[in-house]
Formats: sequence, structure tokens, C-alpha cells
Amino acid sequence: MREPRRLGTGIGWRPEIAEAVERMPGIDWVEAVAENVCPGHVPESLLRLRERGVTVVPHGVSLGLGGADRPDESRLVALAERAEALGSPLVTEHIAFVRAGGPLTASPLLEAGHLLPVPRTRDSLDVLCANVRAAQAALPVPLAVENIAALISWPGEEMTEGQFLYDLVDRTGVRLLIDVANLHTNHVNRGEDPAKALDELPVEAIAYVHVAGGFERDGVWHDSHAHPVPRPVLDILADLASRVTPPGVLLERDENFPEPAELERELTAIRGTLERARATTGAADRGAAVPVGGPVASSAGAEVAVHAKAATGTAPTRKRDTPADTSPATPAPAVTLAVAARVTPAVTPAVTPTTTPAASRTPGGTEAGPGTSVGAGLGTGSGADTDTEGAARQRLALAQAALLSALVAGTPVPEGFDRVRLGVQARALAAKRADVVAKVAPELPEILADGYRPAFLAYAQRHPMTGGYRRDALDFAGHLLLAGLPEGAQTRRLRGWWLERSGPAPLSGRPAARLARATRRALLGR
Repeated sequence: MREPRRLGTGIGWRPEIAEAVERMPGIDWVEAVAENVCPGHVPESLLRLRERGVTVVPHGVSLGLGGADRPDESRLVALAERAEALGSPLVTEHIAFVRAGGPLTASPLLEAGHLLPVPRTRDSLDVLCANVRAAQAALPVPLAVENIAALISWPGEEMTEGQFLYDLVDRTGVRLLIDVANLHTNHVNRGEDPAKALDELPVEAIAYVHVAGGFERDGVWHDSHAHPVPRPVLDILADLASRVTPPGVLLERDENFPEPAELERELTAIRGTLERARATTGAADRGAAVPVGGPVASSAGAEVAVHAKAATGTAPTRKRDTPADTSPATPAPAVTLAVAARVTPAVTPAVTPTTTPAASRTPGGTEAGPGTSVGAGLGTGSGADTDTEGAARQRLALAQAALLSALVAGTPVPEGFDRVRLGVQARALAAKRADVVAKVAPELPEILADGYRPAFLAYAQRHPMTGGYRRDALDFAGHLLLAGLPEGAQTRRLRGWWLERSGPAPLSGRPAARLARATRRALLGR
């Protein structure tokens, strides 16, 4: 049996702090957002870190493993390519849904641009387990999945977070990326006890730990990754470290980067917290963690050794009675996703925005393009979901589409949700969307100046995001131009920007292509 691979202390690599990260002492490993790394053009900073022996782990944000659809094959291929390009021992993703709608609901596919919580129900767990197995089979290295922070709670949930994660590990052998800042967020926003969650977790399945900062406003904790790590988050880290020695701990910072010395002080605080916990409890002698460098499957899709027993020599000890896993051992093929990227009035999915009975009810932005779903070769060979899994996907799809539509398209709030809290989440999603569009298309706030943000927020109220953020930027600019801005230097610059980036009239029959052709004809006056 291979010894557990210890990652040590790391920091989230971001282009804005790349130089500082390279100079920081004691950095054993870094984590890079997978979607921001091109396999053929790996940033020089990451290459230099690798040459020094620093491990690089790709951290995905766009798979949507908690969504009702099966993982998109093109996104899985992209994640696998990044793992291989970076020589990574594992890859990580999130237990979240980032889009909803599409064929399963006969409604437009909507993008959240954010990681949204899944309901902790049997339906949701069944779908998540199938999606995780599909991802495990397609990736060349082990997968670890992260618990997420949430502003909202689903009504009628059947499990706690710890129970939900325990069953996920028990059924799939997937490893866990535990974000202690997210446990704190859910404590403030949803009244969930971090200690209870840790009590119920299979701590031996932990691949590594995230630590991050945030801020509280009007009784709501915002997991911003743009503020210092607060004491309550370090306290949860200490509690975790008293139970098991995590193979790795990483500081996340995505915005509002401080001076390098401040980041180093936060890393020192994290190391001190771990050392004090070990000295107090002797957890270093007791802890048993899942190796992060376990058996590797071929890139052709051979399945990795995913069960916890295979990875550690012992299966996790069940802490409570749960139904036996009757789901298929391998994932079944799925329905193909269809992406409708276009500028339209408010979109109302063809779903009833009410909650499903508890007995049956079960996203950082995405830039990867649409692709086919995981199909033959990864499933049972039947070419379709089992009846039970298909029914669970249908129920989950309807519930998630109704929630996301309420958040981004202004449709009625589904029954059982906190309307005030959904309003907070909806405003946060719109603000994040405006911020990210300003980053991927910095010319827009430059052209529109102080008018950019109010114009974008007004646009977002009636135009849900149906593609990635770059598509969103083009759609926003096209909307403003077609709305009839007063002619002047600002409008001419905006028109030139849009025409340059929209390219020649596409030949595809997709709705986005048809819209682009129509917009070009209108703007060019022909």
C-alpha cells in the first residue's frame, strides 16, 4: 500500500499574485483555477514552480457535478488535459450546480455563474453519485470534491451536510476537499453546527483543506475570498486538525489582494493553528488520511481506484444506519446538453415554480463551450439512465430550474424558500456577474464609464446568462446597441468593439449564431 502523499501548506495561485507566490517561503504546493489554464500555454510562473518541485493542482468550477444533467464530456476532457499538463496528483471540483434547464425541463438552459447548493435529499445524492462516477472514470487522476458555501437553504432536506458527504464517499470512494470557511459560512447563514458536520464526516477521505476569508453584512456571511481569514474559520480548522492530520491545507484569495507580507502572515497563522492542534491532541499520531497520489487510470478513460477501501485499506466506518446503495456501479450515458446563448427578454422556463414533495424532491463562471454528454464507454451500455436514476434526474432538474429561474430571471420564488434570502442571493449573483464581465471585457467599463454598472444590472434583471461570461459581455453590448443608444463617440466605440469581437456572420444554426447574424445586419444597416 502506498504511503499517503502529504501536500503540506499551499496558496491559491492567481495571475495577480504569481510573482509573490514564487517568492514566498515554505510554499509546498499551489492550486490553479482549471478553466484559467490553457494546457498548451501553461503560465511561465506555474512552470517555474513545477521545476522547483512545487505541486500544482487544477481546481475546476464549471462541471456542475450536483446538477441534474450528466457531466459534459468536453468539460471533463478539458479538466483531464489540465491535470496531465500540470503533472497533478489529483483534480478537484465542487458539490454544486451551476446551470439548470435544458432538455430535462423543456426550458432554456440558464447559467448561474456561481456555485449553488444542491438539496440534501436521496434524489440529489443518487444523481450526484452517478455524476461523480462518470467524472472519476473520465479523469486520469483521482477526484476530490468540495463542500460549498451557501446563502440559501432548500426546504424539505433529508440529511445534514455531514451525512450527505459521508454517503457520497461511502458510495463512490471520492475524496473530499473540505473548505472550513464554507463550514463557517453555512453556520452563519443556515445555522449549521461546524462541529457536528465534522463529527459526521469521513475524515479519512480528506484530500486537503481550504481556508479563506469573507465578511458579514446584515446577518449574512459572504464568502468573498477577498478578506482576511477570521478567527472563527481558524477555530474550525483547529477542530478539524484535532481529529485528523489533513494531507494539505491551502489559503484561498481571489480578490482584493493584499501585500505579500500580509498573505505570508495568514499562512503563518494557518501553520500555527495546525501545530497547536497537533500539540494539544496528538492528532498527528492518530490521523489517517486518504493518499492523494493513489492509483492512476489511463487517459483513455479506464476507471481509477475510487473506493475508499481500495485507497486506504479500510472502508470508512459507518456512523449511522443508511439504506444500502442499490445504484449502478458504473455511470450510464446521458441526455445531451443544449446551450442557447442569446439576448432575449426575460426567460421563463416551462416548469412549475413550486417545491416538489420532500419524498420525491432531490456557480465562478464557465467559459468552456457546449459539448456532448458522457456516453457510451462510461455507462452500463444500455444507452440510457436506469428508470430510477432517470426519474431522480427529472425531479432534480425541475427543482433546480425553478430555483435558478427565480434567482436570475425574476420568476416566482419556489414554495418553501426564504424570499428575503433569495433576494439577497439574486442581487449577489447579478453583482458578481457585472464584476466578472468587467474583468473578461475591461473595455466595456472603460467605454461606458460610470454608466457601466447600472446599465449592466438593469440588463441582468431581464436577461439571464445562457452562456459563459465572454458571451455575456457580447450579448450585453449588443443589447445596448440594439436598444438605440444616442449616436456619439461612446456609441461608435461600443459598436466597433462589438463588431470586432463578434466576428463574421456565423454559419451555425444555433440561436446564438442566428442572433449574432441579426445583430450584425442591424448594426451595419443591411
